[in-house]
Amino acid sequence: MILKSRLFAWVVVLGLFGCQGPHNQLTEQEQAEGWELLFDGKTLSGWRDYNGENLTGPWVVEDGCIKAEGHGSDANGYVVNDRIYKNFVLAWDWKISPGGNSGMLYHVVESPKFKTPYLTGPEYQLIDDENFAEPLEDWQKCGADYAMYLPDQAKLNVNPAGQWNNSKIVFDNGHVEYWMNGEKTLEFEAWSEDWFKRKDSGKWENMPEYGLATKGVFCLQDHGYPAWFRNIKIRELPEKTFKKELFNGKDLTGWEAYGNEKWYVEDGLLICKNGPDKGYGYLATTSYYDDYDLSVEFKQVSNGNSGVFIRSFVEPGVLVNGWQVEVAPKGHDTGGVYESYGRGWLIQIPEEKEDILNEGEWNTLRIRVQDDNVTTWLNGEEMISLTDDVIGSGQGRIALQIHDGGEIKVLWRNLNLETL
Repeated sequence: MILKSRLFAWVVVLGLFGCQGPHNQLTEQEQAEGWELLFDGKTLSGWRDYNGENLTGPWVVEDGCIKAEGHGSDANGYVVNDRIYKNFVLAWDWKISPGGNSGMLYHVVESPKFKTPYLTGPEYQLIDDENFAEPLEDWQKCGADYAMYLPDQAKLNVNPAGQWNNSKIVFDNGHVEYWMNGEKTLEFEAWSEDWFKRKDSGKWENMPEYGLATKGVFCLQDHGYPAWFRNIKIRELPEKTFKKELFNGKDLTGWEAYGNEKWYVEDGLLICKNGPDKGYGYLATTSYYDDYDLSVEFKQVSNGNSGVFIRSFVEPGVLVNGWQVEVAPKGHDTGGVYESYGRGWLIQIPEEKEDILNEGEWNTLRIRVQDDNVTTWLNGEEMISLTDDVIGSGQGRIALQIHDGGEIKVLWRNLNLETL
């Protein structure tokens, strides 16, 4: 009886673990379902330093695993994959050293303006709660959406340090699920009212671009402790298109002001006006928009030096980085595209099209942004069409600008967007 019991126990173990097949390979069914591997089990091909072109460490391949050697810190030690993903199911196996700390970040944006991945990318926290050297807040513990959402402890079953776990992230057009060892432990809606309340009142309140990106790279974290990863695989999900009114005609819901210039709503109109500083000011959407067709009406009451930024992000302070579709007095290229990164004018409108602008009256500006192309129309007339690789790689907010200099007042209405 003892022998039969032991034999039965081994059969159970083999049934649970021994039939998984070789690691870092896809089954025929997974291939048919559209899964792809992000790690080949042999090399770190397709992985590199965050904001870098090569991999300099502290990452190696060991026994069919990506290993964090434990030399990283909060400021460095991040490795990212080469390809950008938007909507997906991501699954991976991981284990961590006693007292260890790591994480899987997603929708990470790479830019010299962002020194570390967590300034933009949410993190599925991986940490040894039991043996960590310091007390942990609940939002720091394993399985959390770091500093945002907590897992259901009744469903969270984490194997101890040194043993393998399996995790999964589902990101489906803003609907997010975290899974641990076969159980869904966490579910939330990104960019919901509740999401923004958490973002704006905690760790991320002074990090304006945290979590806003709709696409990005994945990032593994070496936080000073060895950690191992394998069977990293992904299946992309389709993107849903939608139409949206960006301005509700009542208040500035969905927008954030930067600088001391005046943005307010009056008689159903969105108004920008110079304040006492007579400096630059911006009103930016709280959400990112990538490919879209945007129509907006504007009236230049005084001076009229303004603009509409596309795929832009905010640095702490007042500065907005991105590309501006110009709105300006006649003779100053309304509908042209100016880059704030440093290249200046990318394209100006033909001289003969300056008279299309109706100063002191309502005008309709249409902006179509798709992949690396930007096309603009003013009052139904095409102004420019520009193809640019740098714009193609960008993403970010839509933002209205008020120029410096004083005596500027512009009215806006009917900001209607359709994603592509």
